[in-house]
Amino acid sequence: MGKFQIRKFLIPLLLLMISEYLQTGDAKSNSLFINCGSSSNETADGRKWIGDLTSEGNFSVGNLGANINASTATLNGDSVFEPLYKTARIFTNSLNYTFNGVWGNHVVRLHFCPFPFENLNVNDSSFSVSANGLRLVSKFSVPNEIAYKNMEFQRSGVNSSSFSLIKEFIISVNSEAFVLEFSPSEGSFGFINAIEIVPLTDEIFGGSIDKVGGSAVTLNVSERGTETMYRLNVGGPVIKPTQDPDLWRMWEVDSSYMITANAGSEVHNSSNVTYASTNDSIVAPLPVYETARTMSETEVLEKRFNMSWKFEIHPGFEYLIRLHFCELLYEKARERVFKIYINNRTAVESFDVFVRAGGMNRAYHVDFLEPISSKINTLWIQLGPDTAAGAAGTDALLNGLEIFKLSQNGNLAYIDRFNALEESKGNSKSQILWIGIGAGLASVVFLAVITFLIIYFCRIRRRNFTKKNSSGWRGGSSHGGTVTNTYARGSVGGGQSVFGTLPSVRVGKWFTLAEILAATDNFDEALMIGVGGFGKVYRGEIDDGTLVAIKRANPQSQQGLAEFETEIEMLSKLRHRHLVSMIGFCDEQKEMILVYEYMANGTLRSHLFGSNLPPLTWKQRLEVCIGAARGLHYLHTGAERGIIHRDVKTTNILLDENFVAKMSDFGLSKTGPALDHTHVSTAVKGSFGYLDPEYFRRQQLSEKSDVYSFGVVLLEVVCARAVINPSLPKDQINLAEWAMKWQRKKLLHTIIDPHLKDKYCPESLKTFGEIAEKCLADEGKIRPTMGEVLWHLEYSLQLHDAWIRTNDAQSSCAVDSEGAQTEEQRLDLDGEEESSNMKASTPTDHSS
Repeated sequence: MGKFQIRKFLIPLLLLMISEYLQTGDAKSNSLFINCGSSSNETADGRKWIGDLTSEGNFSVGNLGANINASTATLNGDSVFEPLYKTARIFTNSLNYTFNGVWGNHVVRLHFCPFPFENLNVNDSSFSVSANGLRLVSKFSVPNEIAYKNMEFQRSGVNSSSFSLIKEFIISVNSEAFVLEFSPSEGSFGFINAIEIVPLTDEIFGGSIDKVGGSAVTLNVSERGTETMYRLNVGGPVIKPTQDPDLWRMWEVDSSYMITANAGSEVHNSSNVTYASTNDSIVAPLPVYETARTMSETEVLEKRFNMSWKFEIHPGFEYLIRLHFCELLYEKARERVFKIYINNRTAVESFDVFVRAGGMNRAYHVDFLEPISSKINTLWIQLGPDTAAGAAGTDALLNGLEIFKLSQNGNLAYIDRFNALEESKGNSKSQILWIGIGAGLASVVFLAVITFLIIYFCRIRRRNFTKKNSSGWRGGSSHGGTVTNTYARGSVGGGQSVFGTLPSVRVGKWFTLAEILAATDNFDEALMIGVGGFGKVYRGEIDDGTLVAIKRANPQSQQGLAEFETEIEMLSKLRHRHLVSMIGFCDEQKEMILVYEYMANGTLRSHLFGSNLPPLTWKQRLEVCIGAARGLHYLHTGAERGIIHRDVKTTNILLDENFVAKMSDFGLSKTGPALDHTHVSTAVKGSFGYLDPEYFRRQQLSEKSDVYSFGVVLLEVVCARAVINPSLPKDQINLAEWAMKWQRKKLLHTIIDPHLKDKYCPESLKTFGEIAEKCLADEGKIRPTMGEVLWHLEYSLQLHDAWIRTNDAQSSCAVDSEGAQTEEQRLDLDGEEESSNMKASTPTDHSS
């Protein structure tokens, strides 16, 4: 009975193994590896490559008489395919490779390795390739493509000297013959070194694919034809074709495509990895899933930042993005939950590899469809933790990545950046000559006009300078005690400015350097009240006895100078009660100095923690936040296009002698987007802990970036602690994340500044916490405007004021009640007993 049972289960298993072996063997036996331009066979990468001049193989080569069998004795570089790359077929007319008996889906790889041959310059080669009518490449330049790829690697800090190129396609053959046609561009030639044709015995693409930002769509990828743009082994080494024996694929390392290479740490696990589905064995080899990349230093870094990869792609096509996952560390669900972003849009929220794959060490993949417009040539893949999902680990993981371009209307070809440039150079030598002559004449005229304008404006400037020195400082319009004056830009008093692109007008009084030195006692360090990238800030006193803050730029700080220029430009057109005002400036003897109104109570942060200053009351904190919000609201709405501060934090909120809050430091400020745009594309700048994660991911700045930073300020105000404190436990390092966990539980009151205990209105704090939570929304479009934030803060203050009045009234009623009871007792009691009772009931005894 036992033997019968063994046979019963063993025989089907053996049949299944034999079937898989036969399928694999059939796939390998039907594969074609062709060594072009050669009459001999070669062995390369463990495979036999048939010379296209031999009689072996079920294929034929057309138009041999019009083509050249090229070869080279030496080849610069090192590749397993070097034996194949020493020969090539060069064609000056159309060349056809016809394969008979090929049916179904196939991987087609074309190998190109340029080398010099007789009088032909490979840099001038240009050709097209099609497969059964599907255009694969058009006006293709191999040397340019190789050079561009090497250049991209070098920009990423990777030393690359690749000398060859492999183009991979997946093509469905629905006819008896499969024809690869090579066609040189007019007056040019082309070449091919080797060809691979590998059958796909299983479907490599499923029928249903998730569209980024939309629902799943049914897509027959195989019938459309695809080109493999990128294939990466994320977090691991190169996987060579011999390690992927079913399809002989090459998997590159991913580090050269990462925006920040150290944003992800490599992890390895030698455990036995298995496929989540038996049909997935052809999708990727197991070595892809045995390594991964996870987020670096998640305990210290702000966990809203992501691992990001950026790829150059061809615009105007649809792309299939395949991500490979295998949970290598966690043994149960909800340990690692993260988000997936594709081209700055959320593709998946709350992605849990363990749940999706069905356990640990289970290989799993997911596909996404992303249409790319004709104006975009980059594709971003980003992974970051989903902090709202409540996972134990705030981390993300990726094992492998593939990007496939899908054909459009029978076309995979894209006229590359080099050929587009060459087409624009299609002028004859005579045209180029005339253009050169015209450019020369134009240059002469231009220089003459510039010289005339320089002389003219120098005379005007000298005249204005004389008038200014003779008439002194002219009073202008006044605003809040600050006098506004406008002068023509330039070096004053014979000094030379170190700034070349300052605004054409300046607002305020022009100070001489002697006046500045007198006001600061020769920049006495004892008067220094701050320091930044621009230089130092001193407290000073000008002639009329007014206290001022004097900001002196450091000429050695190039970053400070750029920020300084921006601050001058912004302050020249901004005036508001809740923005720090500029009183004047000094531009003399290569100095650039700004003079501001003096803010007696310093920064908001100094009143929250880190100093011995008395703590602010809840009402004071609300009023400070309201003042800062009014200043930001004016920035966002006061100008035609608005102004984005870009560095909102508690050290840039200053308090005057009456604790009126004013925004300061506009060195990073940026003019907002035009009416028909939602953002400004710019490099990421700001302060760690306050930085909008969406701005960081997309490099797209908007007013909502300031709103996010202001939300962090609100939490800093209520909790009175630093926004990033690595000395705290892991879950408390980042204030925004830690406080939001409590806010979502409606328990923000449990982590507030101890100085506020029992001294605030609970409803006021509730409103305050809710608006802070809205400010910190992951997506800018659902964050409130600064006007809406201001309204909620003012409402919070009203609630607190009403609460104070109610408490005062209740205290007053309690006192009156105590007094009335005492009077009754005094009338009803006699002698010492009355006196004793009165003493025990005095309001003083109940004042607590």
